[in-house]
Parts: sequence; C-alpha cells; structure tokens
Amino acid sequence: MKYPLLSDADMKAMDALKKHHGGAEHIVSTIKKMRDFETRKRILAEKGFGKMIEEAEAFVLKFPQVSDFEKANNISYNSSLGTGTSQVSGFQGAKVTHNSMKRIAASAGSNEPCYAPQEMISVVALTDNYVYNGDLMATLAMSENIMKASKFCSTNLIGIPQPEARFRELEALTGEKFERYECDKGVCALTLKNQGTVFGNFGGIEVANNNHLIYLDGITRTALATGGDFYLNPSWSTIAAVCYYGRDLPNLHIKVSMLLATQSPVQFRMLLNIINEYIREDGTSPIYEINIGNGSTAANFIQCAKELDASGIKGISLAAHIYINPDLGMANFNWTNHMFDVLNSGTNMTFKYESDGTAHELDTMATYFLPEDEREKMGVDIGEVIFNKSLRASKDGREMMRKGIRSIFAESSQKR
Repeated sequence: MKYPLLSDADMKAMDALKKHHGGAEHIVSTIKKMRDFETRKRILAEKGFGKMIEEAEAFVLKFPQVSDFEKANNISYNSSLGTGTSQVSGFQGAKVTHNSMKRIAASAGSNEPCYAPQEMISVVALTDNYVYNGDLMATLAMSENIMKASKFCSTNLIGIPQPEARFRELEALTGEKFERYECDKGVCALTLKNQGTVFGNFGGIEVANNNHLIYLDGITRTALATGGDFYLNPSWSTIAAVCYYGRDLPNLHIKVSMLLATQSPVQFRMLLNIINEYIREDGTSPIYEINIGNGSTAANFIQCAKELDASGIKGISLAAHIYINPDLGMANFNWTNHMFDVLNSGTNMTFKYESDGTAHELDTMATYFLPEDEREKMGVDIGEVIFNKSLRASKDGREMMRKGIRSIFAESSQKR
C-alpha cells in the first residue's frame, strides 16, 4: 500500500502489549490449554458451575441428529452446489446457553427437530465479572466442548468499565493516553464522544485515537482466562491492528461483522487490502470470517467470494444475515431467497440468524445489552429466543438438504 496502515509507534505499542501478556508463545499455549474440557470442568466446578455442566452433558445425548433426517428422506448431496454453515447469535451467557440446550434436547422426536448451530455468537460485554467468575467459561464449555460448535464468538466493547489501575498500567506500557471518566469507585470507562453511553455507539464502534489497544488487551485477557479464541471486532482500526497483532497468534481469530459488514465489493476490496498488508507467512489472517452486509445482493456476495478466492488469502469464510432483529435494520428483513441463489451458484456461505424472523419481545438488540443481573433473571426466556433462532436455522437447513445442498450444524447434531 502507498501509506502504511500502522506507524512504528503503533506497532511498538502492540508489541509491548503482547510482551506484557507473556509473548506470543505463551498466549498461544495458554489458549490451547484453557480450551481443554477437563481443565474447564475442573475450574468450573470450583466456581460453582459443576451441576450446570453435568446437566448440559446429559442434554446433548438427547440432541436431534441431522443423519436421522438424511436417512428418513433419502437425502443426497450435489457437489456442484455450495455448502451452508449455520450460525446463530445471542448466546448470552451460561444460563441462556444451558436453557437453549434443554430446549434443543426436548425437540428430539418432534415434527420440527432443532439442531445445535455450527457457529455461535454472544454479545455479552466482557466485564471482569463475566470473564473471571466462570460465566463465560461455562458458556464456552457448553458450546465448544459439549455441543461441539466449531466457533464461539464473544464481543469485546471498548466502553466496558474497567479498573482504573488497568488504564494506568496500559498507559505506562504503551506510552499512550486513554481519555476516560470515573463511573464507580476505582472503575473507569473510555470517554466515547459520539454518544457517550457506557458501551458506546451501537456496540463500541467508536475507536478513536489509540483505543484499539484497549480492544486488544480485552481479547487477550479473555483468551488467556477462558480459552475463548474468536471475537467480534468493533472498528476498522481494530481490524488493521489485530491483523498485525495476531500474525504470530494462529489460534486467535476475529469476525468482521456488526455495522462493519461489507455492503459492496468496493468495501470488500478495501478489507482485503488491510488483511493483505499484514498477512501471515502461510497466507492466513487473524480474520476468520467476514459478514457481507444486509444491503448486499446475492450477486455481490458471489462476486466477493470470487475475489476472496482470487486473492490467495486462506481460511476466511463469508457470512450473511438471513433474518435480523427488528431494531438492527429494516422491518421484515429476509435474505432467504438470496441465500439459495448464493448456494445454487456453487458458492459456500455461513447463514446467520440474528432473529428467527418473528417479533419476539426479547428478540432485540436491546436484549444484548441488559445489565448482568437482569440478564440472569431473564436467562430462561432469552434461552427460548436462542432456541427459536436455532430452530429457524434448522428448518432452513433441512430445506437446503432437500435441494441437495449440504448444511453444516454442530458436531453434536451431526453424529454421536
């Protein structure tokens, strides 16, 4: 590129941050260790989640199986068609995930069995309480180790309140200054000037100045504490930053989504240039998945897929929302016909559900940002919302299968 995306000072600060967390080798090995199910179970038992995990292990044994549908309907797949990978958003912590598992298990043998999605997303703020009290680890254990979803994406919002001492530590470490305000005794939050709310404008997208360092610190701390290896990004600057920061962290991944979804091939090419600027030696990137935005057409999705393939960049999947929350975009949004056009063209895609297409009371973006105590009280009801999204994904997945299109769900729903 004509102008470097990152300055020497930017890279020096990120190198110092990584060293502060033990260096690349330590981060990679710790993430791997913390993803081990026995390690997680031991920690979770100590934190009071033992019974929940035992119940989840019992639930998964009852899950409906894709193979049962395939056998009953003599399904065969056409290799010239694309493959759909299921993804559902809104796994808002352990209680929500646990209840959704209970509902999935109960759907076995019904006329509308529900399969666990292959990829899961959570939009719970990565507060210290959520990261360190066992809630997130229990969610990850149920999703990744028990349901065996291939990916679980957590969301780091830069406006999350943090101990003031952490800000001072990061300033001394990186040489940067972070403008913040005190929101509780000994706890501060970055000053977000566009809206000024605690969590920022629509999910912490405001990453002014050098606030990308707060984002990188947050995902690194969370990865080390829980083994979580996949995170939603909040800004274009964090995309550039993580492409550099994650060059030697092969098990730390980022999803480009939310308002940063690429709406056209022009934006997609911009993103490919950012990725390519700091590409790993093996041709991969910390960017694992890119959401093609709600405003795009099937034709543009297919074009982006062709250009990704031509770029030589490896290991990136493309996703699209099929249904969205009524407060995330236009009413009655439905990308189903586009989805089938993409798959029928022979293009692979991840089909994502922010909603099941109906107006449930808790099927809103506002539910993603509930205070922790309210989310806990509503855990069963929010779990029902997640079940309905997963059920919608399952219905669409079965329609794909009937048409000879392979649809991928979590391993727990694919085989015993």
